[in-house]
Amino acid sequence: MLISEAVVVVTGGASGIGQGVVRATVAAGGRAAVFDLPGSAGAELVASLGPSAAFFPVDVTAPVEVEAAVAAAVAHYGRIDVLVNSAGISPAARVVAGNGDLFPLAKFRAAVEVNLLGSFDVLRHCAGAMARNAPTEEGERGLIVNIGSIAAFEGQVGQAAYAASKGGVVAMTLPLARDLATHGIRVMGLCPGTIDTPMVQQASEEIRTYLRDANVFPKRLGRAGDIAAVIRTCMETTYLNGEVIRVDAGVRMAPR
Repeated sequence: MLISEAVVVVTGGASGIGQGVVRATVAAGGRAAVFDLPGSAGAELVASLGPSAAFFPVDVTAPVEVEAAVAAAVAHYGRIDVLVNSAGISPAARVVAGNGDLFPLAKFRAAVEVNLLGSFDVLRHCAGAMARNAPTEEGERGLIVNIGSIAAFEGQVGQAAYAASKGGVVAMTLPLARDLATHGIRVMGLCPGTIDTPMVQQASEEIRTYLRDANVFPKRLGRAGDIAAVIRTCMETTYLNGEVIRVDAGVRMAPR
């Protein structure tokens, strides 16, 4: 599958990793459907990118909105070739805080609803659309790339909810690939390390230095473009399927 010929849906596409994927898609000649919250910078982003990008406001935790957004993207572009599930939140809290307060259950539920259930809801609708695509010579009809996190493997203190939700994303990669193989749809998982997103940019220089130094090599923060490059490789290498790839400069996170 060539990125220059692809229609790519990107959840969380208005910022961070998602925005990087959107920009890389358009720059390579592809078309991007930006899925993000109504109050996001999605409209401004697509206005800056021209007719090869379109914004579809959606809350991935709202099933009615998800179904409508996927249908709107298909109506706009005629099909969906690739889904990149990048929308996510990372609520942090200790299970029992120093003052005795317990981890709010609502925070845990929110992480699961956005990161895991939201990803699955979007992908099932996109898979339904992909299944209607005309197959390539190899029989391929689509690609789904779910963005997990290295926290799925080495969650740190305070990351129980985030790690659990991203662990679910990682765990469903192979079952999804097996499930959707009959339709010619591949499924991959990517687990980024520390990416230089707006959230990380707000951290102190001391924390940013620590995060850089924790990497084996290169000693820098990841870029959204690093993730976009791996996604392009997944698109172009059809023998990749059912696998989870760490994109993390070799880091193995400490407990805190």
